[in-house]
Amino acid sequence: MPKFGPPRFRATIGLLFLPYTGMVLSYTIIGAMLAPSVAWDRVVALLAIYFLALGIGAHAFDALGSRVTKPWGEHFTTRQLWILGGVSLACAYLIGIHYMVTVAPYLWPLAIAEGFFVLAYNLEWFHGRFHTDGWFAVSWGALPVLAGYVLQTNSISLAVVLMAMAAALFSLVEIKASRPYKEAKRSGDPASSPLLPCLEGILKCISGSVLLLGAAMVAFRWNG
Repeated sequence: MPKFGPPRFRATIGLLFLPYTGMVLSYTIIGAMLAPSVAWDRVVALLAIYFLALGIGAHAFDALGSRVTKPWGEHFTTRQLWILGGVSLACAYLIGIHYMVTVAPYLWPLAIAEGFFVLAYNLEWFHGRFHTDGWFAVSWGALPVLAGYVLQTNSISLAVVLMAMAAALFSLVEIKASRPYKEAKRSGDPASSPLLPCLEGILKCISGSVLLLGAAMVAFRWNG
């Protein structure tokens, strides 16, 4: 969370998990940039969809389903989190349905899968069976890349499948470094984990690399 501003503002920014939300948004861009031609309005639409569904919705549900107290938990009531998650997810699907009906029906399976993971992963349904690092990598690594490409082309290619696999591995590294990092921070004694600076460096490098990769691909396609 930021160290400036009123408590509710800092809690809201913390709830968005901006570094990782930025990674997922970049994945949608990376997938879109692999398309033979790019419809930029669809790029923007998918950014809005994932910001609403993941940046707000999934993280609100995560605060509800988590067995670990979140740093912003006391700033939002259970009712506020349900409303925040439900409304943002509904808005994301309203945007998505328009494009799935008009230009990209192959997006439906991905949209259904992402909706399932938003709830099953973050609310820890099925005794947390889907709240694992592997499913995290699939849902917030591979699927956003595929969604970006499918919304542009209404098809799948070998290149985007390989890129989706790479994104899943990036996300796997991120989550495996994130969990011990958060545990060390939560302990209140950062010195208890000598690996804390290393883990923080990994998280910054992986998120920064994905953001820069997305930006580089946009610059390449925009100038091309």
